[in-house]
Amino acid sequence: MIKAMILAAGRGERMRGLTETLPKPLLSVHGEPLIVHHIKKLATAGIKDCVINLHYLADTIPERLGDGRQFGLRLHYSYEKEKLETGGGIIQTLEFFDNHPFLLISCDVFTDYPFQTLLSMTKNTSESLAHLVMVDNPVHHQTGDFAIGKNGLLSFDGDKLNYAGIGWYHPALFSGYAHGYRQLGDILSSAIKLSRITGEHYAGQWINVDTPERLKLANDYRLVSI
Repeated sequence: MIKAMILAAGRGERMRGLTETLPKPLLSVHGEPLIVHHIKKLATAGIKDCVINLHYLADTIPERLGDGRQFGLRLHYSYEKEKLETGGGIIQTLEFFDNHPFLLISCDVFTDYPFQTLLSMTKNTSESLAHLVMVDNPVHHQTGDFAIGKNGLLSFDGDKLNYAGIGWYHPALFSGYAHGYRQLGDILSSAIKLSRITGEHYAGQWINVDTPERLKLANDYRLVSI
């Protein structure tokens, strides 16, 4: 059974006073916490178990979300005593996935991307160690991250797109990396050089909710039914 992980450990430094007493995943978008939008979509896609990594104001998220039964799945929590960054946070949870591919969602984004699409892809992972959803570069990140090349393989050559913070990953991607502080970007870059990461371009609704201005923009978006 495919499981999922939601990244929710960050403080949200650019949210200024909004996250002094409330972690960013609990900020309201269209009347409910940002993280709840992801949880509901994962449940709709058929995910039964999801782990959430926690660090900043860690206890507030389990207190708000509980065990997940109200959303139709089981929520699990991975507490980080020290800031581990994205790569380190994932490595700490690897046993949870039983060596199977898993969906990874950043809590920083608001999107109508259908998680069912990723779920179906995990059945045919081939030689790929991960598959990333890429979007057009936002105004605040025009340089992009990776380009989509031949056979959907990600590369550093060509017109780069922005990583959407959504994808499926295989635990083997993290093989050989020790526990502790580690950037996901470094792990991905190493695998991309070996032609082991694929990607797709998504042109639908997507926004990185990392400032008060973009939080307002997310609330101004038309809320679509998925």
